[in-house]
Amino acid sequence: MNENNTLSSSSAAPFQKKAFHSILASRLTHLQIPSSAAAAEDPSQDFEFSDFFGPSAAASSSPSSSSSLFLRDPPVIHNRSHSFVGPSPRVTLSRSLPPFEPDELYYSSSDDAANRDSNHESGEKGGGGIACGGGGDSIVEEVKKVGPGDFEIMRMIGKGAFGKVFQVRMKAESGGGGGGGGGDGDGIFAMKVMRKDTIIKNKHVDYMRAERDILTKVVHPFIVQLRYSFQTKSKLYLILDFINGGHLFYHLYRQGIFSEEQARVYTSEIVSAVSHLHERGIVHRDLKPENILMDADGHVMLTDFGLAKEIDESSRSNSLCGTTEYMAPEILLSKGHNKNADWWSVGILLYEMLSGKPPYTNANRKKLQEKIINENFKLPPRLTNEAHSLLKGLLQKDPLKRLGSGPKGADEIKSHKWFKTVNWKRLETREACPKFRPDVTGKDCTANFDKCWTTMPLDDSPASTPTTAEEHFHGYTYVAPNPWLSSK
Repeated sequence: MNENNTLSSSSAAPFQKKAFHSILASRLTHLQIPSSAAAAEDPSQDFEFSDFFGPSAAASSSPSSSSSLFLRDPPVIHNRSHSFVGPSPRVTLSRSLPPFEPDELYYSSSDDAANRDSNHESGEKGGGGIACGGGGDSIVEEVKKVGPGDFEIMRMIGKGAFGKVFQVRMKAESGGGGGGGGGDGDGIFAMKVMRKDTIIKNKHVDYMRAERDILTKVVHPFIVQLRYSFQTKSKLYLILDFINGGHLFYHLYRQGIFSEEQARVYTSEIVSAVSHLHERGIVHRDLKPENILMDADGHVMLTDFGLAKEIDESSRSNSLCGTTEYMAPEILLSKGHNKNADWWSVGILLYEMLSGKPPYTNANRKKLQEKIINENFKLPPRLTNEAHSLLKGLLQKDPLKRLGSGPKGADEIKSHKWFKTVNWKRLETREACPKFRPDVTGKDCTANFDKCWTTMPLDDSPASTPTTAEEHFHGYTYVAPNPWLSSK
């Protein structure tokens, strides 16, 4: 009798497995991923991680120490001083603090806990759970909660207007390389850390929420992918793919200038990425070499969506934002701007790649703005006629006459004769292989990042908990869906 039961059980196992797969396949069409707007939040149970990088000796001796706002440091720019958001720049020195202590890595998830409570009756799981519902069958994939304690900081790789960026490794006990967030399994990521108190003080909440929300909506071969977002009581965290080839800025200023052939590869990939954003009603508004990374294969990857905004076709934004050298005249004139402003920035980028510097430069910001608004740029004589034509089209001061502003949008640019050798379908499947590849020794290699960042100590400023954080950062937690669930 026992033997028969054993045989019956073993023969049923394959059938049960097939049935499970059949149910899963039938429910994928009803796949639902909780959105940030639907996520509830309980600040009393938020990640408690206020001193992630360790207590500050200065903070204990001086009450004013906690007001050191590292988010107000200048962006990662060495030869430019005109990056700003709003009517004036923010330039304050940051203070160094001791490295974090491992025993302070503890947290709990407010977004996830709130989601579990609010969805308890429907059977869904919060914080990245994948629910395939319908009928009486329900298959739920529970994705592990992720927080700061799941990552080991390796080194600093950058600092911008809104925060610091660290190279991190996901701890083995936390899943090692992706879990629900995908990734390629090596467990190496880039972690962007932003302080809530500074964000609220400088009225940049909309920028921070927009960056997180936009990154959850875009998947493109030339845009850096968001894997996780979460928060503590005092900070926001974005976990993105780590791109180990360094910034385009780094390679451009090592080489001096790019050949037209090399610049065409990068420009076409940037146009492809920007076109993808525009199709989804998103304007980047801060395109520059510092916000473009290069992967180990030599492809460029668009990053840093801190100033990006969703704008529909009939709307305009009046925000004064960006890096002055790359800002379109209509932004400087506060006439209202839309996606056409990005194509101006692409033109500035192309000019800089081909000549070694932007077409408009001046140490004085006011004079620089006047030059951009009033002066014509000089075409480098050694370039081809096709390159001259493309630059003239992209750098039209009137946004309505600018290449890419017409009814065909980005296709006007893609069909320009300078891109006649580009096979756009092959390009967007990454079949075209760039001739230049950065020197990398492994997936965690940081040799192509400036040593002014990678040699800095792993420290951060302490941060206070804003009293209004709950209303501002409601539902910030995100876990990217597993790639196999998204595959066709």
